[in-house]
Amino acid sequence: MKSKTVPSEKSNLHPRNPHRFRYDFQKLTAVLHELEAHVVTNAITNDTTIDFSNAEAVKTLNKALLLSEYGIDNWDLPPNYLCPPIPGRADYIHYLADLLTESNEGILPRGEHIVGLDIGVGANCIYPILGLSSYDWSFVGVDIDENALQNCKKIIAQNPQISEAISLQLQTEPRYIFKNIILPEDKFSFTLCNPPFHASASAASKANSRKVNQLKSAEKKLNFGGHDAELWCVGGEIGFITQMIYESVKYPFQCFWFTTLVSKKDNLKTIYRTLNKVGAVTIKTIEMAQGQKRSRFVAWTFLSEKQQKEWRFSNE
Repeated sequence: MKSKTVPSEKSNLHPRNPHRFRYDFQKLTAVLHELEAHVVTNAITNDTTIDFSNAEAVKTLNKALLLSEYGIDNWDLPPNYLCPPIPGRADYIHYLADLLTESNEGILPRGEHIVGLDIGVGANCIYPILGLSSYDWSFVGVDIDENALQNCKKIIAQNPQISEAISLQLQTEPRYIFKNIILPEDKFSFTLCNPPFHASASAASKANSRKVNQLKSAEKKLNFGGHDAELWCVGGEIGFITQMIYESVKYPFQCFWFTTLVSKKDNLKTIYRTLNKVGAVTIKTIEMAQGQKRSRFVAWTFLSEKQQKEWRFSNE
């Protein structure tokens, strides 16, 4: 198959993001031949692309990206689980690395001694894979869904190069986020999270319908998939993040940066008010962009300036 266009740079992605350029389908189909069945030509631009309303096509593209850029083989998902857009997920990791660099005298921390806690790792295990592949960080992935964790275990087992750096833990009490997970002996450089956005299953379904209509697809299904626990929770995004903030107070010295994605910009005011209420010392919002979509994550710490300077990110 011949590439229709020379990949152009997506300047709004992070400078270290390997997905700054348009997908090179010639390269991707060369590493994963099954992607060829999903590659089509855009009738207007004459570019090669895939049907992003087709869940199988999106998953196969992810497989090719993970194999081509990160050396991950045999990555797969059970039906109806979230298939993440990798460029956006990678941006979170790279901007998080910048945040750690600011706290480390301008030195970008690399190595297994940098330990991240992924709240809601899902069945895809994407953040640990990207963080490990990009910076050699270690991860603990947490979820309330045992089936999701079983799929993560399968991915890890089929990719021995990541097996020593990623561990998984089931949250047995779904109403909690950090309780049962952060133990007295634990110390994390950061947490990260892509919280459930919707407040109910019906809200998630309505959002899916709008999304499908925007993609002009007759096939009424989520193009990126999504299990109930991944898409919605009581209180929606703001409820989940508020719970996270109140729980984080109990572990002020065991994590440098608590962070979470915030999809809805209007939620920032409430989040900042809650963080100030609980006494967060430093609060930051890191803006990101993927194409026309704007996103961000909020980071906070309870460490004083002196304690921040004393925290060691370097491997001693």
